[in-house]
Amino acid sequence: MPDMTIGKAAERAGVGVETVRFYERRGLIDRPRRPATGGFRIYPRETVERIRFIRQAQTLGFSLEEIGDLLSLRADPRAECGAVRRRAEDKLQEVDRKLGQLQQIRRALEAVIAACPGERALDRCSVLEFLERNGTGPQPGREH
Repeated sequence: MPDMTIGKAAERAGVGVETVRFYERRGLIDRPRRPATGGFRIYPRETVERIRFIRQAQTLGFSLEEIGDLLSLRADPRAECGAVRRRAEDKLQEVDRKLGQLQQIRRALEAVIAACPGERALDRCSVLEFLERNGTGPQPGREH
């Protein structure tokens, strides 16, 4: 894969040109210098590989800040795999916390939906009443 313009690099990485520019602004990829003779900036193939790395890390839930940290580790010859593993373990714990929160939300929604007959006037809607009570929870036995 020879050196390429931003459009070709973006295409090969599977992103839009604006994504490449965004990653440049965030410092995740280097912005090539404009040639002294004018013309287009030329991106090396390593840029495409780096963008693909960033995208893959994003699919695993890493934030751009965390990805920057991973890229720094990757570039540090003294860094060890254990440092990357710890970051992955931290991400897994974060995902587990979020899953727990989502399960709580699901249970609350199930309870609110179960308490709503869906056939009342809007001013007596138990779902809206629940939301107006600031999440104090549906009250069993209450007429809905």
